[in-house]
Amino acid sequence: MKLVRYGRPGKEKPGLIDAQGKIRDLSDHVTDIGGKDIDPKNLKKLAKLDPETLPKVSGNPRLGPCVAGTGKFICIGLNYSDHAAETGATVPSEPIIFMKATSAIVGPNDDVLIPRGSKKTDWEVELAVIIGKTAKYVSEDDALDYVAGYAVAHDVSERAFQAERQGQWTKGKSCDTFGPTGPWLVTKDEVKDPQNLKMWLTVNGKTMQDGSTKTMVYGVAHLVSYLSQFMSLQPGDVISTGTPPGVGLGMKPPKFLKDGDVVELGIEGLGTQKQTFRQEA
Repeated sequence: MKLVRYGRPGKEKPGLIDAQGKIRDLSDHVTDIGGKDIDPKNLKKLAKLDPETLPKVSGNPRLGPCVAGTGKFICIGLNYSDHAAETGATVPSEPIIFMKATSAIVGPNDDVLIPRGSKKTDWEVELAVIIGKTAKYVSEDDALDYVAGYAVAHDVSERAFQAERQGQWTKGKSCDTFGPTGPWLVTKDEVKDPQNLKMWLTVNGKTMQDGSTKTMVYGVAHLVSYLSQFMSLQPGDVISTGTPPGVGLGMKPPKFLKDGDVVELGIEGLGTQKQTFRQEA
């Protein structure tokens, strides 16, 4: 299934994408796409619904973040061997973990704001893992049982805030609108191998990233298991698993986003995003 949230910010309704790519309303069956609604048992119930019996949603409504009520937005740094190489970094011996504030989460096609004082706003297409049930001290063999599905995430980054100021990476990752997520939550049964997905990103129509989850250093199952050793993962939590090469920071000379730039990105089978970057007043 492809599960979606649509409508005005803060007023999104749950929906399902039918075989024709149209939105069908799920309001009579779930309150939202998040929390207990994406527990594996509840997803099985939704999978039994005939989309043709669900109300059609007219027009082209705004798409919201594909999961509601995210408690933790956990990001993995330098998790692609080829991306680490382009930045001159050493592949880490354990996953590098940092957090993105949940207030950064927006819809997949919402405008992204370049924050005041920013000179180095950058792009990163990433595979997002959506947790479906509480995971704590889980083994790598069992880890995928705790995954509800996958989505496209854009880990927008302000490199000067991230690396040239004191402290952790979080403040360069958490600016408002720096976490577009969606367009859909694609349930894990539709993703045969999360470690073999093509991914891409363009800026103003020019390809910048053209990679694959094949080059992940630490795969999805390892990450879910690893993180669960340090904290419980809750339904609706998002793990953004790192980016392939082609970020602005890695170019010679580096290239960063400016007001009016349009970024499009996508992952095989998980849909696409499109954002216009706007300078915040």
